[in-house]
Amino acid sequence: MAQLAWLVPLFPLASYAVLAFRGRALGERAPYVAIGAMALSALLGWGAFLEQVAGAPPYVWRAVWAVGGERTLTVGYTVDPLSSITVAMITLVGGLIFVYSVGYMRGDPYYARFFAFLSLFCAGMLTMVLANSFLLMLIGWEIIGLCSYLLIGFYFRRRSANMAQMKAFLTTRVGDTLMLVGIMALFWQFGTVDYHAIFEAVREGGESASAVVRLGGWEVPLATLSALLVFGGPVGKSGQFPLHVWLPDAMEGPTPVSALIHAATMVAAGVYLVGRAYPLFFYTPHHEALAVVAWVGTLTALLAALMALAQDDIKRVLAYSTISQLGFMMAGLGVLGYAAGLFHLLTHAFFKALLFLAAGSVIHAVGTNNIKEMGGLRRFLPVTFWTFLAGFLALAGVFPFAGFWSKDEILLEAYHHAPAVYALLSATAFLTALYMSRLVAYTFFGTYRGPAHPEPDPWTPEDYARAGLHAPHHGHGTPHESPRVMTGPLVALAVGSLVVGFVGIPGTGPEGGSWIHHFLKFEGFKEAGIHAPSFSWPLALRSLGVALAGIAVAWLVYGLRAVPSERIRAWVGPVYPFLRNRMYIDALYGWVFVRGGLLLAAGLRWFDVHVVDGLVNLVGGVTVVTSRLHRLFDTYVVDGLVNLVGWVTRGLGLLLRPLQTGRAYNYILVAAAGLGLIVLVSLWRL
Repeated sequence: MAQLAWLVPLFPLASYAVLAFRGRALGERAPYVAIGAMALSALLGWGAFLEQVAGAPPYVWRAVWAVGGERTLTVGYTVDPLSSITVAMITLVGGLIFVYSVGYMRGDPYYARFFAFLSLFCAGMLTMVLANSFLLMLIGWEIIGLCSYLLIGFYFRRRSANMAQMKAFLTTRVGDTLMLVGIMALFWQFGTVDYHAIFEAVREGGESASAVVRLGGWEVPLATLSALLVFGGPVGKSGQFPLHVWLPDAMEGPTPVSALIHAATMVAAGVYLVGRAYPLFFYTPHHEALAVVAWVGTLTALLAALMALAQDDIKRVLAYSTISQLGFMMAGLGVLGYAAGLFHLLTHAFFKALLFLAAGSVIHAVGTNNIKEMGGLRRFLPVTFWTFLAGFLALAGVFPFAGFWSKDEILLEAYHHAPAVYALLSATAFLTALYMSRLVAYTFFGTYRGPAHPEPDPWTPEDYARAGLHAPHHGHGTPHESPRVMTGPLVALAVGSLVVGFVGIPGTGPEGGSWIHHFLKFEGFKEAGIHAPSFSWPLALRSLGVALAGIAVAWLVYGLRAVPSERIRAWVGPVYPFLRNRMYIDALYGWVFVRGGLLLAAGLRWFDVHVVDGLVNLVGGVTVVTSRLHRLFDTYVVDGLVNLVGWVTRGLGLLLRPLQTGRAYNYILVAAAGLGLIVLVSLWRL
């Protein structure tokens, strides 16, 4: 199967091509093209994954893209434990999202276009995962960025969607630009963009790997600088502080898009890249690059969890939850928890996709995103409630759900390698349970309140008419459960949110460790004498107690209403609006970059009009005046002198003209007179 892995991204790419050109003709059958393509990719991807599980050696295929002197650009693909398990996750979770979308998007006038973009999205992610060089990775990376722009702004009639897609595009461009510079630095340093060649050179620590650059008065190892520049890409794509601001606004897209972005594709790409390029970070002096990764992740996890506490939009709460969990993964990778961070990436894909799709089922039923306009929905949406509850327990890290095993692995690594990181991540785990319990209490418990202002239709009657459809009636009475095509994937993901974590149970791998640690092992740890800490039940029970404490506090406040939330809001004072307004980070960026950019543009315009144009106009005016003076000088001086000479010559001619009579005797007379005059003068002088 590994030899056929190059077909895995080609199937959804072919689906995109078919739907892009024939989607309208296919009509309601369009989703089945996309689902069929994903099924074929899943078949090959899971086959390759099972081969790796059985112990097959990694398979690498590469081809030369271009050669310039001693430097080469290669492309190809790699099937190893990391790429195969990630492909298996993407095709399974992505396929379930595709199936869910059949029901969620039915009746949309741009039905086929939606599935075309989803297919291209998955094709880009699969390309990026299977790539064995930074060049092909970058191609897949950019496809992901394009599709996120298209899908976030899918409801293009809404100005908010237009602004959100532009915000996502520009914010991630910042990180992508840094990453591109980092890749160029690696190419300059090692003469190749091939993963294996670069990682081997870094591991061996030769002359190329030990190069340094001067930044002011500092000497920085080029390998460290390159690693940090490459990390800029994951910071943008995976919504890490300070480039996290685009991710909550990405909720403007349809809910299946949110699930795909937050679970199986875009945000997972950044964490995957750090895992794939782990040698680049690990072999920096004193693991400096990993320390940066750890602290960026920790800070992101904590800040996002705090902001999630004050949000009322169900999808925005989950968005901040995603940012926080991605911070957990980055922190895990940064504290030498290679397998732990990637394990959490896999488990998170299942329960976060489940939570977003279940949120979509809720929105589909009640017509609003505001959790304070919901309530009591467990009676109306039983399947959605129980599946959402499974995802919530997994996210909160409650035993025996998947999140318990993967999150505990990260906390275990942090406890042994970075106690300060462990303390902050434990606080984040408490906040996670708190804000998710608040979400569950407002949405599914109490009495149904109903939407005060239902979400408006994103399309116009003309859009429906153009697609040959009738505009639907959006009035919402009693909430009702979603159709089976939507609840089926919820049940499947709920099961996954329980059983996927079992691969992290101690004793499932050799030497008493877990299977996932054995499967996703990093050889550099063995060379450096670093051993994964053994599973600790006291530490695990402590993290479970933190999660249960968060649930208990939230239940007292938001479930039993023992302490009115208004009183708590009064106690915390300005903290609540500070968190509700996203710590004013978006506002700060708006003032500094947006308004600052506009102010700079206005200043540059003034400078252009009054200085540059003024100088140009001054030069032009001086030139005009000079040319006019030159014209006067030319007319009255130069031409005057020429004309004067002409006039004098003509006057002399007129005066001398009578002397020219044409008669010989006149000339003889003049000659005789002249001769006589000469004789007289001569005699006078004698």
